[in-house]
Amino acid sequence: MQDYILASKTQTNEQCSPTMVRRVAAMLDLDTRSFSEGGILPKGWHFFMLAGETPKSELRQDGFPGLGVPIPDLGLPRLLLGGRTAAYNGDIVIGSVVEKTSFIKSIVEKTTNSGPMAIVTIQHELRPVTASIPAIIETQTYILLSASTASKNSEKILSQPIESKHQKQITPDETILFQYSALGFNSHKIHLDRGYAQNIEGLPDLVVNGGLTTLLLTEFMRTNLALKLTDIKVKHIAPLYCNRPMILTAEQKETSWELKVYNDNNEIAVEAETNIK
Repeated sequence: MQDYILASKTQTNEQCSPTMVRRVAAMLDLDTRSFSEGGILPKGWHFFMLAGETPKSELRQDGFPGLGVPIPDLGLPRLLLGGRTAAYNGDIVIGSVVEKTSFIKSIVEKTTNSGPMAIVTIQHELRPVTASIPAIIETQTYILLSASTASKNSEKILSQPIESKHQKQITPDETILFQYSALGFNSHKIHLDRGYAQNIEGLPDLVVNGGLTTLLLTEFMRTNLALKLTDIKVKHIAPLYCNRPMILTAEQKETSWELKVYNDNNEIAVEAETNIK
């Protein structure tokens, strides 16, 4: 396993393509004319530069290509995003070239009461070729699980109403799931194939991409709260599903903002934190 980790490092040059930036803007229903070459890439929009190049014949059976680095199968057919952290140390200019370095930091295999599992942590660094340090360092933690025995039929009682000074409701649909997946070259079937999600993984519907949820959070901070991000730490607690409303909330603390995403039962699905600048 250590040999696999050591051999995982990839380094490529990526362009912060104006075309891709405008497509992200279109997906978010923003005026695409506001984003052009020479401008600054909004924080959180770098996800399309993390896309991998795993050949179709080498995809995991769940369709996940890995982002920058292929993730081993390990005999565990299910994969979920557990969390991510991102540090924004500088700006990326639209149209510029950045050096992307991606590698597996660790693979931890465990045996639990529910069966075997593995935790895979990947790190990405995006460094403008004119800079000495990365503008963005992001780590992603994936959880690999055995075949599902979960039931997709689960009725829950609505929890207490959400009370927050800053909140926004969004209902991700099939279109935004497809567009986000396409922009990031992510073919994970739980986001695209409803039959696979329901019949193979036992899920009630398509799963909202974890990265998409993070992007919606960073946009909430950028456009609704006018915050300048320096970092973000995200923890995924429960899946969010297509065509079900979710509520984004933000609470200001002394030196940070605490963010949460609630599912359609008003239960916490995602927790995040960012420092104040």
